[in-house]
Amino acid sequence: TPCSGETPAISPSKRPRPRLQLRFARLSEHATAPTRGSPRAAGYGTCTRSLLGVMEDQAWLAKHFIDVGAGVIDEDYRGNVGGVLFNFGKEKFEVKKCDRIAQLICERIFYPEIEEVQALDDTERGSGGFGSTGKD
Repeated sequence: TPCSGETPAISPSKRPRPRLQLRFARLSEHATAPTRGSPRAAGYGTCTRSLLGVMEDQAWLAKHFIDVGAGVIDEDYRGNVGGVLFNFGKEKFEVKKCDRIAQLICERIFYPEIEEVQALDDTERGSGGFGSTGKD
């Protein structure tokens, strides 16, 4: 407190934040840097490097019945990053060079220690599976 001569604690919102970086290497001459569509966009857009025939997603794909398969890129992975698209429509769909077909979203990952127990604590939900919390 100011009267005790102690240094007041810095509010968590005013503490300097460590600078976070998303590092990437271009593994092809046609590779492009990930970019955000706006300063507050949640993800970084990715660009295709060539024309693809289609057998984390962009809205324009949904209107063509194209879905982007979700994936996780491990922190220690160092190879080329790709994705899988699913065509649920009846028409052939082509992805052209530099179409933005997916977004890279960075999430905080935790690495907890594993502990085996005889039983888990009871909860209000219990062992109810998919959709069990939506019932009256």
